Amino acid sequence: MPTPHVEAVKQDELDCWRIRHNDAELMVAQQGAHIFSYQRQGEQPLIWQNPEAMFKTGKGIRTGVPVCWPWFGVFDRNPQSVKAMRQSEQPAGAHGFVRTALWTLAAAEAEGNALRVDFVLPAPAGGFPGWPHQVDLKLSLLLDDQLHIRLTSHNRGTDTVTLSQALHTYFAVSDVRNVQVEGLDGLAYIDTADGWAEKTQSGLLHFTAETDRIYLDTPTQLNIVDKDWQRRIQLTAEGSRSTVIWNPWTERAKALDDMADDGWPGMLCIETANVLDDVVKLAPGESHTLGVSLSAITL
Repeated sequence: MPTPHVEAVKQDELDCWRIRHNDAELMVAQQGAHIFSYQRQGEQPLIWQNPEAMFKTGKGIRTGVPVCWPWFGVFDRNPQSVKAMRQSEQPAGAHGFVRTALWTLAAAEAEGNALRVDFVLPAPAGGFPGWPHQVDLKLSLLLDDQLHIRLTSHNRGTDTVTLSQALHTYFAVSDVRNVQVEGLDGLAYIDTADGWAEKTQSGLLHFTAETDRIYLDTPTQLNIVDKDWQRRIQLTAEGSRSTVIWNPWTERAKALDDMADDGWPGMLCIETANVLDDVVKLAPGESHTLGVSLSAITL
């Protein structure tokens, strides 16, 4: 049985953990329980390592796997049932507030030949600022021959809560212009880069311009085929029927202060989500788990 190896480290202003298991190394920031690196020895990184990412207190990290919760993206684009949960006159930042909250490392334990690491963010008394609901969060990471990420929301309050969320994963690719995504053919999607137009995917998804799409009723498994790196990244989702796919391309990348102007070809976001009609409703005492398992196989 493997011995858990978890080491406290610092990344600029942020406290982090380096987690090693067999041939895999995982880096997680306490702020946001944010995975910002995952790589196996002798392989290309699975997670995009953005050299311009800012590890600053109170600022979201543009790399790895941001946890977006309890709303996704621009607040006003969320369903009314999600917006009604918030009680504040202050502007609502994109992607919710837990990606800048300080999570607690609750467990690091061997499970057979795997390693499980749990991070928790309990709701404070009275709920979170501007969001007064008693929903506790746990992010569980399981390392075996894959990386399994599971975000569980548990409503221990007395009212039903509605939320949207995503595991906003930035994948490393050889060149986004030369990769394709399998598993989307025939699906309806919202093209937010084209005025939120409703469209239907035809065939494999290729990338030729800025892409910002919300796919609906997505299957459990999607694949990124990267012929230059001779691999297929497999994503297996849990508790999700919606997927967001994003690459900023040239002009949008230039407007981002935490991405190099020429950084966009090396990344592709495929976000396992609960958005639009796929929101989560939690009655008192109920829980929901949003998860994704990630692996790479040789072509």
